[in-house]
Amino acid sequence: MNEKVFKHIECGETLPQNNIHAVSVSMPKLQDVIDYEEGHGEAIEKIKSGYPRFILHPYLKILASYIKKKYSVCDDYEVVLLSSQNAVDIVSDKYYIHNKIEIDEPFGVILVQNGTSQLQKVLMFIQHVGSNLSSRLAEDYLFDIGLIDKKHEEIIEKSENAKDIVTSTLAKAYNQPQDNIALAPSGMNAIYSVVKGLRSIQRRNGRDILVQLGWLYLDTMNIVKHHYEQTKIFPDIKNLDLLEEYFAVYGFKISGIITEIPTNPLLQSVDLPRLKTLCKKYNIPLIIDATLSTPYNLDLKEYADILVESLTKFACGNADVLMGAVILNEKSKLAYMNVEFFKHCDKVYIKDIQRLAYEIKDYEKRVKIISKNTKILVEYFKTCSYIDKIYYCLSSENEKNYKEVMIDENSYTGLISLTFKKPFDEIYDNLNFSKGPSLGTEFTLLMPYTYLAHYDYMKSESGLNYLNKIGLPKDLLRISVGVENIDDIINEFKRLED
Repeated sequence: MNEKVFKHIECGETLPQNNIHAVSVSMPKLQDVIDYEEGHGEAIEKIKSGYPRFILHPYLKILASYIKKKYSVCDDYEVVLLSSQNAVDIVSDKYYIHNKIEIDEPFGVILVQNGTSQLQKVLMFIQHVGSNLSSRLAEDYLFDIGLIDKKHEEIIEKSENAKDIVTSTLAKAYNQPQDNIALAPSGMNAIYSVVKGLRSIQRRNGRDILVQLGWLYLDTMNIVKHHYEQTKIFPDIKNLDLLEEYFAVYGFKISGIITEIPTNPLLQSVDLPRLKTLCKKYNIPLIIDATLSTPYNLDLKEYADILVESLTKFACGNADVLMGAVILNEKSKLAYMNVEFFKHCDKVYIKDIQRLAYEIKDYEKRVKIISKNTKILVEYFKTCSYIDKIYYCLSSENEKNYKEVMIDENSYTGLISLTFKKPFDEIYDNLNFSKGPSLGTEFTLLMPYTYLAHYDYMKSESGLNYLNKIGLPKDLLRISVGVENIDDIINEFKRLED
């Protein structure tokens, strides 16, 4: 029956399975997630790969070891690999690191002293700004020097037209000139590039406050902290009265507003017309992370000055490419400053672009199927007695806020978040879907969001109180709905009714 459609995937298996470039990893039991976050337990021995910004890829471990031997680096130093020499310069300047030997490679290399707090700071900064070295570049390098004997087989587009396929697809989807789009090696690097470019431009105008609207993705908030001494967070995206009061005092000191449409993982919406009116009044640029909405669900060009998308998600659909994009709205004054924003995007490895060029051809089709499945699944969840609360994009309130930007009546972003009346571990452990980080996959993917994104808050009473204050449930299951037969998806959830 449905057990044959969705099967238990062992802890540590790549998601997608048998794919060395997978950006997700199976954590089928809640205890696996806890072990991973605590850094000990059975799961730690099994989890060898995962989201590349959080877990060092196996090929990068081999390559770092090789570089250490090649350049006779002593054990006092850790070899850290980066996407480019430009990334090396950024990290080195921030942490005052200066390599003592000349390293000539087609990627970035820095040496960080072991046994110091600096190493952890460097690794966290690289995670935040998304300057990780591509696993495909590492694969090609290791194959060429004979340290691996084969490459992962996958379908890719030709190198000469791959970038054009990706950028032209995005240009058409966002209804923007192709020259207004830049690629980055991750969604976080795209956000980093926008934040850094905005800071550079607006400092000349005496604007040095960045406003964060909504409780955004963890690394987005960390990027903001790294580059703005003055930040203001408004966790409640629905309360624009507070924002308006703040603008009345500080409006002409604000560099920009950054938000997600909708927010992750609670899928809340802001009143976009009212927000845009406020932005115009004080001449404040609006930056929107449109990863969850996608350009095929919501048309945001009347509101956003800059759009950012993690192409790793719905644009890829297979969780095997790490990439991001910056989209400048031609209607915005900032569109004429594209050099300021694009120059901070790090270089993307050609093989990653070739792979995404193949996958992005199904982007619109994939989103339409996922949207349709999501709408049906939400209606099913409304009938389930074991569910406490459902968070989804087009609740009646969200539909009111999004009515002017919806592409059509089926514009459901492909995420649903749930809380339950049953024990969370019982729910999570007993479902046979893929379970791990990331979203936007063609296969249905579950994530215990708060455990993986904010585990530190869950370890103390004060942390739990803070989660409660910002309205983020501890036991929240985020569902990234796939393209599978919707009856099969529902039947798997029906197993929880027993």
